[in-house]
Amino acid sequence: MNDLITKIKELKNSMDAVILAHNYQVSEVQLIADYLGDSLELSKIAAKIKNRIIVFAGVKFMAETAKILSPDKTVLLPRLDAGCPMADMITLDELRELKANHPNAFVVTYVNSTAEIKAESDICCTSANAVNIVKSIEAKEIIFVPDRNLGSYIQSLVPKKKIILFEGYCYVHNRIKAEEIVLTKEKYPEANIMVHPEAPMEVIKTADEVLSTSGMLKFAKESDSKTFIVATEQGLLERMGRENPDKEFLPALKPKICSNMKRTSLEDVYDALNEKKYEIIISPEISKRAVSALNKMITYL
Repeated sequence: MNDLITKIKELKNSMDAVILAHNYQVSEVQLIADYLGDSLELSKIAAKIKNRIIVFAGVKFMAETAKILSPDKTVLLPRLDAGCPMADMITLDELRELKANHPNAFVVTYVNSTAEIKAESDICCTSANAVNIVKSIEAKEIIFVPDRNLGSYIQSLVPKKKIILFEGYCYVHNRIKAEEIVLTKEKYPEANIMVHPEAPMEVIKTADEVLSTSGMLKFAKESDSKTFIVATEQGLLERMGRENPDKEFLPALKPKICSNMKRTSLEDVYDALNEKKYEIIISPEISKRAVSALNKMITYL
């Protein structure tokens, strides 16, 4: 493995490339990355850095977002089959039907979505700024896609507005059950419970803190608590453990794994650099419309 790591570093430097890795990647890919973070955080980094080649170790919609925000750079996705089932749950026809049925509604789209869906939206959002964005919109009806769980959480905090939900969900967070939190809490009564808002409402109701991925990292670092139950994908818990060795981070009973995120290996990262694959290409029309929705979102960060 050390030889492969050396080869990746040499190739990356010779190509003036940079490696971005999402928090849910396997540990060895996290450790080889130049930057580690959530999808939007990494896309913003991609737009700022001078490197012309970006290897995005994540899933397809994340690499698309990086390309939309960095249209003049080459963005490579090491595994073409690393997709996001939630992002793929909604089609253009389904979103257009929702818009036709609710002509006065404003379309807010979770950043965990395809480029085509972003392009059909009024504004994008992250899990961290979704509530503030919905509160600030003058429209009384909001079409929220594709995550019904995040949409339900928003509705609970913005009751004066009607949130029209699509039945999409993150299969990883949707698998977390409230009883798993309760059972884990019984074993560790001193633990602080952190839940990602992609989880079902019954799980969110058990939380001490409802936080985005970046919010969880910040809270874990700053909190005086020493033990945490973290209801999200296991890769983030691994990062938390590395960065806070004096603290304990527990999954909700059993670790929850995103198999799509875990597909990318060090070998895939090397092949992406060595063969310049797989390059993300987005049509100028889609990119122009999608970047408008993304830039509106970024003003709320």
